[in-house]
Amino acid sequence: MAEIIQKDGTWTFYGDTVRIVPGRDKGVSLLRQTLGEVAVPLGALAGVSYEAGRKSGRLRLRLREGSDPLLQVTGGKLPDASDPYQLSVESDRAGVAEYFVDEVRNALLLDQVPQGPVDRYLLPGPSVPVTVGAGDGTASFDGDQVRLEWNWKTEEAKSSNGTRVFPVSDISSVEWYPAAGLENGYLRFVLTKGATKAPPKYDPHAVELYGFRKDPLMALVAAAVTVRMAHPLAQDRATGPSAAPAADGVDHDALLRRLRELGELHQAGILTADEFSAAKQAVLRRF
Repeated sequence: MAEIIQKDGTWTFYGDTVRIVPGRDKGVSLLRQTLGEVAVPLGALAGVSYEAGRKSGRLRLRLREGSDPLLQVTGGKLPDASDPYQLSVESDRAGVAEYFVDEVRNALLLDQVPQGPVDRYLLPGPSVPVTVGAGDGTASFDGDQVRLEWNWKTEEAKSSNGTRVFPVSDISSVEWYPAAGLENGYLRFVLTKGATKAPPKYDPHAVELYGFRKDPLMALVAAAVTVRMAHPLAQDRATGPSAAPAADGVDHDALLRRLRELGELHQAGILTADEFSAAKQAVLRRF
């Protein structure tokens, strides 16, 4: 096990999972505090790194494309402070951070985890029900239906139709953009039927965001909905010219070969007894 505890949060690696718990310091972003604990399976990781700095460094997890609904819907637009997969590290804990990186990298190597994209979500997304009030409305999601309610800042052309309620099955895509400069952001649900090209300010299926403190929380609503929709990469593969049915089981022959390789590495003295035992158990769990 490897663990690093900072004001920004605590990261613990158990060999097959990275457990991320946000810190309680007032400087920790509202999104990370609201999201709460995140358990990242080893199979969702594409890499890990530590970037040293003069006063503090930064520990980063890089997830495989398509593995996390939050990253999928935000598309790299989350501010660094709101990114749950970054940890600010005090300079005197750099050695611990580097050890953490080594442990995760060794596990990725031993398990031969590929770095490429995945066609199903490997993280469950934010827990539901989730409700966020920001910008010109309040968005709620109970796991089945989205509910949009308006406030005094909503344009009459949008609020005149009242509260909007629609099921996940009616949504074709979810869009989230943060406010930037003079441009407002938004959370928009594009419906299969009745979609509009109106700006978010007038779109009855969108909440306009003005760049205030609670705005990033709308990304949690977006992620909670996104994880319950068809995975975009699964759709691409299913409709592609070379699409083929996915295998229902695991490749047992490949796992057996991996066990033999681990045994040879142990006998050659490259792996210690503890490293061999941990790696073997990780392979056996996949049978």
